[in-house]
Amino acid sequence: MILKMDRMAIELPFPSNPSPNDAAAVQELLGGKFGEMSTLMNYTYQSFNFRGRNRLRPFYDLISSIAGEEYGHIEVVSYAINLLLTGTTTRGSDPVPAPLAIGTNARNTRHFIASGQTALPMDSHGDFWTGANVFSSGNLRLDLLHNFFLECGARANKMRVYEMVSDPTARTMLGYLLVRGGVHVVAYAKALEKLTGVEVTKLMPIPDLSNDAFPEAKKFMNDKLHLKMFTFSQNDYQQAGLIWNGSHPEDGQPLEFINGSPEGFTPPDLDEEPQLNAPGEDGIDPEMFTDIARKMGMKF
Repeated sequence: MILKMDRMAIELPFPSNPSPNDAAAVQELLGGKFGEMSTLMNYTYQSFNFRGRNRLRPFYDLISSIAGEEYGHIEVVSYAINLLLTGTTTRGSDPVPAPLAIGTNARNTRHFIASGQTALPMDSHGDFWTGANVFSSGNLRLDLLHNFFLECGARANKMRVYEMVSDPTARTMLGYLLVRGGVHVVAYAKALEKLTGVEVTKLMPIPDLSNDAFPEAKKFMNDKLHLKMFTFSQNDYQQAGLIWNGSHPEDGQPLEFINGSPEGFTPPDLDEEPQLNAPGEDGIDPEMFTDIARKMGMKF
């Protein structure tokens, strides 16, 4: 089961320059072959399908913990896309002036036709994510090797998208994911080393693990997020700490294993877009819920 909290992994700034084309580029990091949908579903299915769990529990716990984190990553990327799209069309309820005209020049018109100017599980071309991207072979070594490759590919794509977009919303999100994705690269390398004895960390960096070139990553590095592995569970998956230990291969600092999740931040409240009929419920009286909450003794 998954415990969902109304919190987001990081606090995203509102864009200084909303752009549907920036949002389209970021979509690759959500629904592309190496996007967060792929990492989430790869590790989720590998955890569901894990055989010999009791004997090999540290590996099961590691995959499950990272799967839990990836759920939050699709949320962060989705909100970055949503913020980049907010305010890009003319707000209002009159359809005659063509308030969505900008959509005809956008690289991904589905943002304006298929959703309320919001993210969808698709890549930068608007092709929807597919379960064909899930690799769950049943062989632990092969799955871990695939996961290492997947995280390296995801990191390469994040670095390229960083060089395509300059808005602080996208770059803050990218700085965070570059740091946390680096954790997953190292984690799967360490898992392979524990399982096989092969020093996989000697293959790194693929690409460069250093985040020195990305100013937005420095804050997260200063918070030592490149050293921390969370269980993303209240009480379970603690044997992942038998793999996530020792020192970081880049800076030699000691790794930290933490039971639970980061505290997180309140997700941004997305503005309504009447021209898209989103959310399209104008008759709701907020006082109605306030009165009900008062009668139930709830804080509202």
